[in-house]
Amino acid sequence: MAASYTGKVLTVDLGTGKIEAESVPDEVYERFIGGLGLGAWWLYTRMPAGADPLGSEAVLGFVPGLLTGSGSLFTGRWMAVCKSPLTGGWGDANCGGTLAPAIKRCGFDAIFVRGVSEKPVYLEVGNSGAVLRDASALWGLDAMETEENLVAAFGAAGGKKRPSVAAIGPAGESRSLISGIVTDGGRIAARSGVGAVMGSKRLKALVLAGTKPIPCADRAAVKANSLAFARSVRDFPLPPTGLLRLGGVLLRKLPWNLRFDGFLFGAVLGRLGTAGMNRLSVEWGDAPLKNWRGSERDYPARASRAIDPARVLERQERAYHCYSCPTGCGGLCRVDGRETHKPEYETVLALSGLLLCDDLEAVFRMNDAMNRAGIDTISAGASIAMAIELAEAGVLPKKALGDLDLRWGSAAGAEALLRLMIAREGLGAVFADGVRQAALRLGPAGGQAAGAPGAAPGPAGPAPGAAALEAAVHSGGQELAMHDPRNDPGFALHAAVDPAPGKHTVGCRLYYGMFRLWTRVPGAPKPPLLERKDRAFESGPESARAAVLSSDFISLFNGAGLCLFGSLYGADRLRFFETLDAATGWRRSPADYLEAGRRIQTLRQLFSLREGIEPKDVVPSARALGRPPKEAGANRGRSVPLEALARGYWEEIGWPEGRPSPATLARLGLAELEGRHGR
Repeated sequence: MAASYTGKVLTVDLGTGKIEAESVPDEVYERFIGGLGLGAWWLYTRMPAGADPLGSEAVLGFVPGLLTGSGSLFTGRWMAVCKSPLTGGWGDANCGGTLAPAIKRCGFDAIFVRGVSEKPVYLEVGNSGAVLRDASALWGLDAMETEENLVAAFGAAGGKKRPSVAAIGPAGESRSLISGIVTDGGRIAARSGVGAVMGSKRLKALVLAGTKPIPCADRAAVKANSLAFARSVRDFPLPPTGLLRLGGVLLRKLPWNLRFDGFLFGAVLGRLGTAGMNRLSVEWGDAPLKNWRGSERDYPARASRAIDPARVLERQERAYHCYSCPTGCGGLCRVDGRETHKPEYETVLALSGLLLCDDLEAVFRMNDAMNRAGIDTISAGASIAMAIELAEAGVLPKKALGDLDLRWGSAAGAEALLRLMIAREGLGAVFADGVRQAALRLGPAGGQAAGAPGAAPGPAGPAPGAAALEAAVHSGGQELAMHDPRNDPGFALHAAVDPAPGKHTVGCRLYYGMFRLWTRVPGAPKPPLLERKDRAFESGPESARAAVLSSDFISLFNGAGLCLFGSLYGADRLRFFETLDAATGWRRSPADYLEAGRRIQTLRQLFSLREGIEPKDVVPSARALGRPPKEAGANRGRSVPLEALARGYWEEIGWPEGRPSPATLARLGLAELEGRHGR
């Protein structure tokens, strides 16, 4: 039986032009699964410690999951992995679409790129091998134009199969620290600054056109598990979208938190996409508003009506599914006559509630502009919100503001600043690398921030200093997503303790309840259906165990290529662990698989520690922790006890003060790797 991996990776040195296939021992997959785990192992063992993330020694990886192509459901995700130029430690970004199976159909489990090319190039990979081609004519084009040109050129050269393309836009070319990698006409691996790493290498794109079969140990068993899940799916009737907002009001007023059901969440995704949560989250207190200082009172129903899911859906011309996904939460729309992706929840709230903007057309236009430029909508929205707050406080130099209409609710001002950020011009140059770099540029020292390669200096004028630091909402340098820890403190905990800080996809209490791990893992805590809201803010052994199991499971399924949304149906309903056995031919318990997830999580932490990241310094901004607590709205009076939650997490996972202990490393078989500085 052939396991669901090829045992080969493609390595490319852009400095020398050397391209070769390298073998990966079975032991690596058995210990690190694949996907995120394979990426962590490769970067830790092959990339020198202290390497400049935008330099020639830096490695950028494209890694699909172990289960991609096996016939399993929801397993079409891929990850870009690197040393993050945004945070200085481990960096990764997750994306769907078609790229994951395309990598494996070329015969590889990953593509790793190092070095810097003298001129812009793109990498073309097919059944017969890989070649670097001149991309000088593509440099300067946006990501969608690049994809269209490469697909057309491939067809003109005799290619019969439409290739899968991943490209950077102008933001990646200019090494914006909040830029991403774009595929499938506007899907983005957006976080951690992965686009800046690709741009620093002058690698404009990948073109993947392989047709090789993807191996699987027992495809019939995998198919049986997928069919069993499909038969179990229940069709929940959804109320009119206006009633979803009232559901948020109810959640706000109830004295308890509810354990959500994945089937209900899947029904919302399948019919409305992630934007189905827009108004519910505003009313519930999940969505941060007015740069994290406001509440639902600042963005009332008459304003949030603009982002009602029904209004978003009106613009959709057709739905689409990522590879191997039965839910199909994506949608294609049209902006200014051009096809564009429907904005996701994170994008909508970052460009509406966070800015108090009620102009949906502007949200669509900005989303399309960022998809084309290749820029993270979460980080960009947070940067615009910061700029508005500082402008309204009167601390930004008038010369820098010029004619910009930077005030709460001004769509024109937000769009104008976004254009400047993409072009790195004027005030946009200050905010083009995210909020932490903007705060440094605007701080007491003024001028260009240290550690921001390729950045333009800030505007002349008086420095806003403390006001800029307070308005910059992030964790470890990465902007927080549109989920308020004062509503679910798990978002703060995981945004602090995960090696890729600031991300919302690395864990929270809500996710844990939907994973249903207690149905498969002895000793996994089972949350009650109803729980007093104040209990969510209490630390303790059970809370810590649930948080660590979340990290284990998320690292595991990122190794497998499973979509987060798919995981929320529940590990038991998906038959996830059974599918891993069927696809690989292994026979492991769920606890054994989760230990592999912990091994991945711990190796990522070792990487960040090796790069000089101090865990105690990675803390979400005080504003997001409720320090001081808000006086009004859904989250009034709440503060996140992050120190106690982090201590419990570190004790449970075996990382005293964030540093894996010798006993933990020995148990996970990582002792021989600790301290390795790559080659």
